[in-house]
Amino acid sequence: MIFEQLELGSFATNCYIIGCSETRIGAVVDPGDEGDFILDKLNSLQLQCKYIILTHGHIDHIGALAEVHAATGADVLIHSADAARLVNPNRYSYFLSVNFKLPTADRLLEDGDTIHVGNITWEVIHTPGHTPGGICLKSGNLLITGDTLFAFSVGRSDLPGGSHQVLINSIKTRLLGFADETRIFPGHGPVSTIGAEKRFNPFL
Repeated sequence: MIFEQLELGSFATNCYIIGCSETRIGAVVDPGDEGDFILDKLNSLQLQCKYIILTHGHIDHIGALAEVHAATGADVLIHSADAARLVNPNRYSYFLSVNFKLPTADRLLEDGDTIHVGNITWEVIHTPGHTPGGICLKSGNLLITGDTLFAFSVGRSDLPGGSHQVLINSIKTRLLGFADETRIFPGHGPVSTIGAEKRFNPFL
């Protein structure tokens, strides 16, 4: 498996490039900013980007979506409950006063769906709370958590569509049951493990 973490933009959003070393098929998770850098990394890894997967629809995770999509033609995947954030992104741009147009979703994800990136399979785990359509992605002992779960913290829930109670329930019922050695790769900040979060995360 190819797995690269990129910290991008003024919001220091973690973008992930995932790929299959056998087929050279790849995907970009959360292209938040710096589209040129993402495209250069895909090229250096010799990956054909088949999918752009969004853990949710906030601007700091979709800022370079249009640029990466235009260059790769990759299918855009997002949970059905967050799809409207692509259709009308300006309505949900809480942090920036900008006008921009995004590609709409090619595939609406639901809990339990699988995404095949070459010979690598990723499972979609619906974890609402940060946004109604927030998802995590799991393959083996790797867990991309978006803005649901951070190292020793959790995602904010004070934006429209957010709910702290729903978020904590998502984490406790959908994520903490994974093996302690499962590595979490959040939307911002450093990596952690499920075991460390169960023991030391003050919000849980």
